[in-house]
Amino acid sequence: MDLVPVLDEPLKKTLGPATAKVMAEHLGLHTVGDLLHHYPRRYEERGQLTHLADLPMDEHVTVVAQVADARLLTFASSKAPRGKGQRLEVTITDGSGRLQLVFFGSGVHKPHKELLPGTRAMFSGKVSVFNRRLQLAHPAYEPLRGDSDEAAESVDSWAGALIPIYPATAKLESWKIAKCVQLVLPSAQEAVDPLPDSLRDGRGLVSLPEALLKIHRPHTKADIEEARSRLKWDEAFVLQVALARRRHADAQLPAVARKPRPDGLLTAFDAKLPFTLTDGQQKVSKEIFDDLATEHPMHRLLQGEVGSGKTLVALRAMLATVDAGGQAAMLAPTEVLAQQHHRSVTEMMGELAEGGMLGGAERSTKVVLLTGSMGAAGRRQALLDLVTGEAGIVIGTHALIEDKVQFHDLGLVVVDEQHRFGVEQRDALRGKGKQPPHLLVMTATPIPRTVAMTVFGDLETSVLDQLPAGRSPIASHVVPAADKPHFLARAWERVREEVSNGHQAYVVCPRIGDDAEEAADSRKGKKKSPEDEAEKRPPLAVLDIADQLAKGPLQGLGVEVLHGRMQPDDKDAVMRRFAAGETDVLVATTVIEVGVNVPNATAMVIMDADRFGVSQLHQLRGRVGRGSAAGLCLLVSEMPEASAARQRLNAVAATLDGFELSRIDLEQRREGDVLGQAQSGARTSLRMLAVIEDEEIIAEAREEAAAVVAADPELRDLPGLRTALDALVDEEREQYLEKG
Repeated sequence: MDLVPVLDEPLKKTLGPATAKVMAEHLGLHTVGDLLHHYPRRYEERGQLTHLADLPMDEHVTVVAQVADARLLTFASSKAPRGKGQRLEVTITDGSGRLQLVFFGSGVHKPHKELLPGTRAMFSGKVSVFNRRLQLAHPAYEPLRGDSDEAAESVDSWAGALIPIYPATAKLESWKIAKCVQLVLPSAQEAVDPLPDSLRDGRGLVSLPEALLKIHRPHTKADIEEARSRLKWDEAFVLQVALARRRHADAQLPAVARKPRPDGLLTAFDAKLPFTLTDGQQKVSKEIFDDLATEHPMHRLLQGEVGSGKTLVALRAMLATVDAGGQAAMLAPTEVLAQQHHRSVTEMMGELAEGGMLGGAERSTKVVLLTGSMGAAGRRQALLDLVTGEAGIVIGTHALIEDKVQFHDLGLVVVDEQHRFGVEQRDALRGKGKQPPHLLVMTATPIPRTVAMTVFGDLETSVLDQLPAGRSPIASHVVPAADKPHFLARAWERVREEVSNGHQAYVVCPRIGDDAEEAADSRKGKKKSPEDEAEKRPPLAVLDIADQLAKGPLQGLGVEVLHGRMQPDDKDAVMRRFAAGETDVLVATTVIEVGVNVPNATAMVIMDADRFGVSQLHQLRGRVGRGSAAGLCLLVSEMPEASAARQRLNAVAATLDGFELSRIDLEQRREGDVLGQAQSGARTSLRMLAVIEDEEIIAEAREEAAAVVAADPELRDLPGLRTALDALVDEEREQYLEKG
């Protein structure tokens, strides 16, 4: 253990302050250990030339190529002495394509001497276009063959048989990073192995020092594979140990067991249901009731397809909690959704939700709504009902979290659309129980098993993948508005046909409108291609489209708008009119994305569909086809057919399987920081592991981690694992896990 600080040593001691500063600011690398875990992106083989034909525009690239010719040109220039400037043009080739390098002014002398025809080198720079040809202007370069023994030796020392290409920055090229890695590589011998010997030996994995050596200085492709296998296991195992410890700690907390009493609210509610539960709903309900009956807090993720009946399952859990003498709180991300849940819950419960009221059933409770925009009198009454225990169920927005809100005995917290809430908000609500309440987290975004296992590894997972009987299929089509404008005209005809058949429709836009700043932001940038033009114009707006439709293709139909800047009462009134069938077409933003349930709505037109994510499109589409009539979803886009955006839309149109779509979404976006709040591709604590590709490793690591933590929760016998855990789970992430 005395040797561990070698890896904690600041890079400025080893590399000097200037290089260390660039590494910290641009790559987030601060210590020797950080640099050793900055793995190569790919490898170039010496003697094998790369493809210049596939270079991406406007990106910083590193290529290995050979100089074909070099020309030094002089030209008249007001800036050069005696009116003559110099320009060096070097053409490099990889056997499949050619690329021009240009150097100007005083920067031509060194490359003019070094980049002679036949010289092989690594070149790094930003790809641009000049006179319709790709070029690198003033690229950094490193020759791969030195004339002197010393040069050859220095190349060999960092390149080896395979040249590592590192994630780099304009201020620090790949080969400079490689040279820095070589300086610290001897420290890899001091790396303390986080994997228990039994696990490493049982799976035939190399030691951590050997893996670090082979990932940075491989001699063969087999070296790279051995190193990758080992380093993937490190990430998967250490992450799963962090989550297993979280689950283990939860299991030690006290909680009140909530067992529904026979002939209580739940029994009465089940008796009045006009349908039988699906097998999936029964199975998931049993898992939840078994958890509620234990004396440590339930932590369960309930995920499922849009319309699979998650709200019904959650309501039954809330009724069971009320039967057991506790209260249940449901946290919704928006007022529209909170009101929708309150309305659907009270409708489903009927007289069972009229506790203390005239006409209420003998076995009944009060269901209250609490949102930030409620009037003072209604809010006061709701708060009173909660603190006295009169209200068994409360449904609300983040207003539930405020200090003034107190419960008589909070037994269950249901969080809808978990990804919309910060950990602090969930934690604040859970802190309102006398003892930790049980927690049920719901999401309508289907998540592949391994993602759930990594991102929500501290939650047990239940999946509803079976749609209730009577739900109708949804046909989805892409409408290429720019290529085929008559398709868009036909889309509005289809909406009129649905309305004439007695149904209703949604039109969804990415923007509200009437927002000059938002529109101006969208206009910034040069227009370069049809794809660019479609991206650069402002996103279509609810207020504009509603006006155009009412005066044009949908003239004569009842068209209303719904968006987040409306007053809550106005929003609720619009939703009530639409739900009652008084409005034909609702033009809305994504406020209708989750929870909104109007079975008579059969058609949806999503404008600028390419501006939405895959999961969001799937969520939106789930608002139609909720009744007995078939649903129709039209994805309108101006993006060209060959664009990545159109391929994404084609994928959405091709399948109704949300789990399949979420895999596609994840492969495009990466998995985000699985231990932090940024659930996007910007920051990830996984350097080697890819959750979709490495499903088996993650599943096996979870089993191994559970066994290790059960035997030694404090990891006293595994100091290397403790050290790795501290490095992975910093203070911010520790709090995230603590509150999760």
